[in-house]
Amino acid sequence: MAGTPGLLLLLLCAVGPVSPFSTHWKPTWPAYRLPVVLPQSTFNLAEPEFGAEAKLEVSSSCGPQCHKGAPLPTYEEVKQYLSYETLYANGSRTETQVGIYVLRSGQGESPGKSRRKRQIYGYDSRFSIFGKDFLLNYPFSTSVKLSTGCTGTLVAEKHVLTAAHCIHDGKTYVKGTQKLRVGFLKPKFKDGGRGANNSSSAMPEKMKFQWIRVKRTHVPKGWIKGNANDIGMDYDYALLELKKPHKRKFMKIGVSPPAKQLPGGRIHFSGYDNDRPGNLVYRFCDVKDETYDLLYQQCDAQPGASGSGVYVRMWKRQQQKWERKIIGIFSGHQWVDMNGSPQDFNVAVRITPLKYAQICYWIKGNYLDCREG
Repeated sequence: MAGTPGLLLLLLCAVGPVSPFSTHWKPTWPAYRLPVVLPQSTFNLAEPEFGAEAKLEVSSSCGPQCHKGAPLPTYEEVKQYLSYETLYANGSRTETQVGIYVLRSGQGESPGKSRRKRQIYGYDSRFSIFGKDFLLNYPFSTSVKLSTGCTGTLVAEKHVLTAAHCIHDGKTYVKGTQKLRVGFLKPKFKDGGRGANNSSSAMPEKMKFQWIRVKRTHVPKGWIKGNANDIGMDYDYALLELKKPHKRKFMKIGVSPPAKQLPGGRIHFSGYDNDRPGNLVYRFCDVKDETYDLLYQQCDAQPGASGSGVYVRMWKRQQQKWERKIIGIFSGHQWVDMNGSPQDFNVAVRITPLKYAQICYWIKGNYLDCREG
């Protein structure tokens, strides 16, 4: 199987694309033939170290053309990248090696340079979300804060999707990860009151974080193995499992469609930017470029927004309804030498069919529940 680029191209095969020129065309979630990513073997690792400083952004000098010119990984390399490390609340950790399978239709079970990074482009187009009527309602209520300083998104009853660099720097775990918590914004009532009507007040209602401990984390080996080179940013994602359900509506993950199929060519995400402490900040912007694994855009963002779930709203044919899905994870800032002049980008990691299969299995524990992206 090693060195079979045809197999890798097959993993991004859409089924029955909708013509954008239809009279009643709606931006529709594509159907994909999804691969299967299954654990093959798991073994214990030595006790981890927790000495890394939290870096709330990731930088890389390898831009769109650099990534597009990179050779396709072999089948064996992809298996290595999708193998993953699990850290448990008691401090133990394991490594799991995976197998990758492509099922036919109807088939049954089968095995840089130093530079100040503003991340703001021209006029600051971010919106701070105030008031419990917005903060506690979907989709803003799916955004949560990590105790290491990043943002995450609720993607299941007990699971949070975030960036890998928020908990691991590629070599060791970030300080505080052994007692990692996830914060949920809640109304802050004065004097124990619970029914005060603040609608007449010009000041936004005060909010506070309620924290839930993390039970375990999953980080792909593509991040741990590759952070010293340019492949690392492609795998800058992690899944956190909480110790108890959060009891909020969550946003499902989905396979990232090509940028030209996104409604208006735009993406959206909300995060806890450091320059607006205590505020949830929403933004949207156009996708400027893309590779198989990354989306390049100029959404205004600051450190702290890393790990935010990038989402779009598209039409779901099967259910005949509009649905938002997470299609990527905001990773950080990148500047690229474009023909001798520096060009700034903010970068999001795309959820490809393989990454969808992996993350979905982490959540569901059964690949049969991960056949629809």
